[in-house]
Amino acid sequence: MRTSVYIAVSADGFIARQNGDLDWLPGADGSDPDSIEDYGYKEFSASTDVLVMGRLSFEKILTFGEWPYKDKKVVVLSSKPDNIPQALKDFVQWKNSSPPDLIKELSLQGFNHVYVDGGKTIQGFLFNGLVQQIILTKIPVLIGEGIPLFGPLAGDVLLKHIKTQSYPSGFVQTHYEVL
Repeated sequence: MRTSVYIAVSADGFIARQNGDLDWLPGADGSDPDSIEDYGYKEFSASTDVLVMGRLSFEKILTFGEWPYKDKKVVVLSSKPDNIPQALKDFVQWKNSSPPDLIKELSLQGFNHVYVDGGKTIQGFLFNGLVQQIILTKIPVLIGEGIPLFGPLAGDVLLKHIKTQSYPSGFVQTHYEVL
C-alpha cells in the first residue's frame, strides 16, 4: 500500500485561511479547471485508487458544485455523524477509523495507492508514519495566518528530495519521498 499527499500551501505554509477559505488559491473553487495549469494533478490522481480526506475538506469540496471524484472511491474520516448527501452515497464512505486501521482495511479491500487530503488527516497519517510521498506546491502568496499543513509529530520526518519544478505562474512544486 502506497500513501501519498498532493497539496498546495501558501508561501508561509498554510493550506487554508482560519475559516477554511481558499480564496487565495487560484482555481480552488473548481471554476474553469481547463484554463488553469494542471501541475501534474491529473497524472497523480490517475495513479491513485482511493482518496481519504477529512470532514472539513469534504464539506469544502461540496461547495464547489459538481462532485469531482466520481471515478474514485472516497473515504471521509470523521468522528461526527455521517453527513453524505444522498447523491454521493455511491461514491463516498464515512469512517471513524484511525489511519493505521483504515490503511489495513483498504489494503484488505485490494486498494494500492491512497491519496490523502486535508490538514488534520494528513497530519494523522504523518504522525503514524503512513505517508510515503509528499507533492507540495507552494503558491506565491503570504496569507499571514491560517490552517497549517503540518502539526505535531511523534518525531522528525526525514524527506528525500526527488525533484522541484517551477512554473510561469510562480508556483513551485517539490516532490519528496518520506524516509
